[in-house]
Amino acid sequence: STFMVEMLETSTILREASKRSLVILDEIGRGTSTFDGVSIAWAVAEFLYDKVGSLCMFATHYHELTELAQARDAIVNTSLAVKQRGKDVVFLRELRDGPANKSYGIQVAGLAGVPGPVLERADTILRSLEGHEEVDSSNPRGPVRMPQLSLFEGGHQLSVADKPARTE
Repeated sequence: STFMVEMLETSTILREASKRSLVILDEIGRGTSTFDGVSIAWAVAEFLYDKVGSLCMFATHYHELTELAQARDAIVNTSLAVKQRGKDVVFLRELRDGPANKSYGIQVAGLAGVPGPVLERADTILRSLEGHEEVDSSNPRGPVRMPQLSLFEGGHQLSVADKPARTE
């Protein structure tokens, strides 16, 4: 997988980098679950700072990593300036101090030519997820808050017979 390749390359960097190295990392940890990815990226950044001491540029969309700048003096957050008008964005060629205020993934997908209906649905799903709502995948027109099913209420117990038959 591409994630395995990324981890092999990261492993090599972590083993071979020195104080004289310039390390440039882009989106470490993005090929796995969010919590795994954040954890890996955070630990890699800490290791490079605490153990290796190399100069490092670490590009990431994990906003949680911006907290490292509060705990370590030489870590600095910067981001590219963005102008947004409605749903349109223009990425400026200007580096600003501080982290980005949000991600622009859906807008970038639009710039890449992803069809409008896909972008609209992605925006609807994003708003649902940001509101910590469940997304009803059976409703293509919008998010619906789905009740959390209980494992212990309702009198139904899951059994092997409930599993769908495997087709090959």
